[in-house]
Amino acid sequence: MQQDAIIIGGGFAGLSAAYILGRARRHVTIIDSGTPRNRFAAHSHGVLALDGKSGLEILADARRQLAAYPTVTFIEGQADSAGGTIDNFHVHLAGREPITARRLLLATGMEDRLPEIPGLKERWGKTVLHCPYCHGYEINGGPIGVIAMHSMSAHQAVVVADWGDVTLFTNGMPEPDEAALSLLERRNVTLQAGAVSAIETGADEMLRVRLANGRVFEVKALFVGPDMHIRGPFAENLGCRLEETPAGKIIATDAVKATSAAGVYAAGDIARAFGNITLSSADGVMAGLGVHQSLMFAEAHP
Repeated sequence: MQQDAIIIGGGFAGLSAAYILGRARRHVTIIDSGTPRNRFAAHSHGVLALDGKSGLEILADARRQLAAYPTVTFIEGQADSAGGTIDNFHVHLAGREPITARRLLLATGMEDRLPEIPGLKERWGKTVLHCPYCHGYEINGGPIGVIAMHSMSAHQAVVVADWGDVTLFTNGMPEPDEAALSLLERRNVTLQAGAVSAIETGADEMLRVRLANGRVFEVKALFVGPDMHIRGPFAENLGCRLEETPAGKIIATDAVKATSAAGVYAAGDIARAFGNITLSSADGVMAGLGVHQSLMFAEAHP
């Protein structure tokens, strides 16, 4: 049976959209690989009434609640490709017949690509972090490092300075311009030149940041702005317009999360320059409303 909508991605944006569509008694299929972006973090913070609960646990609760809606179907697996046009989209998965739908919502999330620094990846989501609003409070002050990755790293260091004493490791990136240097100085951020060669374990659970010149600095945590890459080939398959951000490309959408491709919507991290659980969930709600109203008005004006 042709679905009203297929949602590729069962994270916070995808499930929030499914709630809207399921409660509108629309037939919706969610395809999810079970690898949400925040799976590396043991706890989520700043989520209303859910502070400290793991993201995986929140998603599991949401799936259990969505299972009560008879028009919502889950498929565990990885979608390989998507194509078609409005009212006749098709999504392919290995070993299955294609699934067809009138509308398509992309909510696959982002892949974070970290610099190839030994010791960095295995600490991602624990003591190597991205968002101070999500994890800064738990550091409880003290020395914090920021490793420069792109033009927004100086801004990241300026923000992180509210959570501790920050050193910005320039890591071979160009020195910030005069305006940024002035702001870093006012925020008491120390600049440390030189490429970072390794992250090691120090005393008392501290991290040791080793530079190529042999110098070593101890910090309680490190912040990194990873390169973000849209997961999956779907935006390209469907011809969705992209937008550039300092950390990577996102899918361009309008106020109801419609993309440039008719009948295709996008929500969550793939359609936002900045995201967290709350913002991704809100994005999904808006996308669900956009998909439903698109279906509703098409039916009213055949």
